[in-house]
Amino acid sequence: MRQLLSGVAAARGCALGRARMRLPHRLEIEVSTIAADAVAAEIARFRAAVAEVRAEMRALRERLQGALASELGDFVDLHALLLDDPELLSGIDTLIRTGPYSADYALRLQRNRITAAFEEMDDAYLRSRIDDIDHIIERLHGALHNRKAALPGVSGDILITDNIAPAELAQLQAQGVVGVVTAAGSPLSHSTIMARSLHLPLVVGASQALLKAKDGDVLLLDGGSGLVILEPDAADLRAHHARVTQVRQERRQLNRLRREPSRTLDGVDIKLWANAETRDDASEAHALGAAGIGLFRSEFLFLGRGELPDEETQFRAYRDVVLAMTGRMVTIRTLDLGADKAERSGLALRQEANPALGLRGVRLSLALAGMLRTQLRAIVRASGYGPVRVLIPMLSGIEELQAVRSSLDNAMRELRAEGREIAAKVPLGTMIEVPAAALALPSFLKLADFLAIGSNDLVQYLLAADRTNEALEALYTPLHPAVLRVLHDVTRTARRRGVPVTLCGEIAAEPAFAPLLLALGLDELSLHPSHLLEVRQAIRGCELTRLRADAPALLRARTRAGIERWLDAHRSAKH
Repeated sequence: MRQLLSGVAAARGCALGRARMRLPHRLEIEVSTIAADAVAAEIARFRAAVAEVRAEMRALRERLQGALASELGDFVDLHALLLDDPELLSGIDTLIRTGPYSADYALRLQRNRITAAFEEMDDAYLRSRIDDIDHIIERLHGALHNRKAALPGVSGDILITDNIAPAELAQLQAQGVVGVVTAAGSPLSHSTIMARSLHLPLVVGASQALLKAKDGDVLLLDGGSGLVILEPDAADLRAHHARVTQVRQERRQLNRLRREPSRTLDGVDIKLWANAETRDDASEAHALGAAGIGLFRSEFLFLGRGELPDEETQFRAYRDVVLAMTGRMVTIRTLDLGADKAERSGLALRQEANPALGLRGVRLSLALAGMLRTQLRAIVRASGYGPVRVLIPMLSGIEELQAVRSSLDNAMRELRAEGREIAAKVPLGTMIEVPAAALALPSFLKLADFLAIGSNDLVQYLLAADRTNEALEALYTPLHPAVLRVLHDVTRTARRRGVPVTLCGEIAAEPAFAPLLLALGLDELSLHPSHLLEVRQAIRGCELTRLRADAPALLRARTRAGIERWLDAHRSAKH
C-alpha cells in the first residue's frame, strides 16, 4: 500500500529501489563474564577485531583519490585515530581482565563511559563527536562477530538506517546502493556533504521510515525534495521515469556548456574558478572551462606523512598543477591545518581544547617561520611555469598580512639571487573567513592583491554555530541577514579599491544561490569542478542588471524566510 514518508532534502537525485533496513545499533548487550583462564584469548580476540577495523580504514583511505580524498579523508582519518585512542583500548583491556568480562560487554561499558563524559562537556562540537565514537564501536562489534561493515547483495537497494557515517557512503555506493534514507541526521552534516560529492541521493530526518518500511519494500526517493514514497503506484513510477529522462537530458545539455562562457542574459561574464588539490582536479577543471584554480588546497601534501614535505616535493606538486592549467591562474593557499590534524602531517603541536579557534592557518605558518619560508619558495618557483598567486587562510589582522608579504618578498629575492626563473610578481591575497578581517578590511586592503571569501568558516564564526552540529542546524545558514550584509559590504569595499573578490565554499556550488550571490555584487566564484557546469547554467539564466537593482530589497530582509521569498521570486521570474 502506497505511503508518503516526508524527510529533509539533503543530497539531490532520484532513486528507485528495494528497501534495505539497518536497524539502530544500540549495543544492548547483557552482562557477560568469562572464566579467568579465558582472559588472554578474549583480549587477543578484541585486538584482532581492532586490527581488522584498522585495516578496513587503511584500505578505504588508499582507495580515495583527488577531491574525494579531501572530502572523505578527514573522516576516515578521525576514525582511524579513535582506534589508537589509549582511553578506548586500554579501558577495554582492563575491563576484560578485571571483570572478567567478554569483549562485547567490555565494549559496551567503555562506550557508555566515554559518551557519558562527552555528554557532560560544555563544548557543543565535542558533544557532537559521540556519533564518531558510535560508528567505531559498531565496526568493532561487527568485527568481533565476523560481521562485515559491508552489506551483502545491496546492488539496486536504498538503505534505511538511523544514521550513517561519511566513511560508509563511498563503500555503499561502490556496492551498488542507489540512495540512503536516515531517521536522524542533518542537511549540513559531514555525511550530507559526502553524499553530495558522491552524487548519491540522500534524505535525512525521515523518522517514520524505520517504523513503516521493511526489507524488500519498493521505495522511490527524491533527495532534492525530501520525498520518500513507500510502494509507489503507477502514477509515481511514471513521474519517476519522466524525471529520470529529464535528468539525462539536463546532463546532455550541461555537457554542451563545457566550452560556453559563464555569461548572464545581459552579456556580463562571471568568472568561475575551480577548487582543487591534485593535478587530476586541475585537469578536470581545465576540461570544463574553469577560469583557473581559485583555491588549491596545499594540505594534501602535508597529510599522511611522518615528516614535513621539503621544498622540492612541494615545488613539483605546484608546478604540475600550473602546467595542467596551461596559462590560467592558479591560486595556492598556504597551509591551513590546526592541532586537530597536525599529528598526521609531521607537525608536533600541543593539543588544543578548540582547534577551530586555535593555532591554525596563517597563525601556524607564522609560528613556524621555516615551514612558511619553504612553502613560499616552492610556490614562487612554480611561478616560472605559469601564473600563480598566494592565498593566506585564517587572517584576522593587518600584522599577519604584513608578515607574510615580507616573507614572500624575501623568498622572491632569494630565488632571483640563485638565478631561478620566476614571475616578475606573485600576487598575494587573503581569505575573508574571520569576522575581524571583514570588519577591518579597509585598514589592510591596500596590501592585498585579491580576496577570497571562505563562506563555510565565515558563516560558522559569524553565527557562532558549528556547521557539523545537528543541534544547531536551524542556526547555521548562509541565508542569514548578517551573512548577506557581510558578503555585500566586503564585495563593495573591495570593488571600490579595485581589488577582485572570489567566493569559495558550499554556497558557491549551489546553483539556486547564484542569483543571490550576483545580486550582492559578486562576480567570481570558486567551486568543486563537479558543480561547475550546473552553476554556469544557472548564471546563464540570470539577468544581472535586474538582480543588482533588486539587491536593496534582499538586504532589507530581516529573516531567513524573507531571503528565501526573494530567491523564490527570482526563481519564478526566470521560469
